[in-house]
Amino acid sequence: RKFETENKTASFQAREFVIEVGGTYPQFIKFQLTQDRCSLIDPYNEGDLIKVHFDLRGREWNEKFFTNLNAWRVEQAAAAAPEAQEEDAPVFNDGFPSASDEPTVEYNDDLPF
Repeated sequence: RKFETENKTASFQAREFVIEVGGTYPQFIKFQLTQDRCSLIDPYNEGDLIKVHFDLRGREWNEKFFTNLNAWRVEQAAAAAPEAQEEDAPVFNDGFPSASDEPTVEYNDDLPF
């Protein structure tokens, strides 16, 4: 979903858009475009497969903290077969081990716990 460009101040404009990341539990991720990049989303329609390049930005204002996904490039995603789409889905925890990543090790000791 695309939203209209908003003029936040006389010299700053921003535009938001939302993509759906599929899978068992679909997620809706909101991105922000700023300044001259606000039109990057114009060529795309709802339902198009797109790839978004972005930076993670955080700031503090009045003792409140905000996080933005600041998009800087949007491009058409390559169409994939339905079986491949789930495998190609973005991984948001790159670099962090999960419980399934831990090796299975058998310990042979005589402690009761």
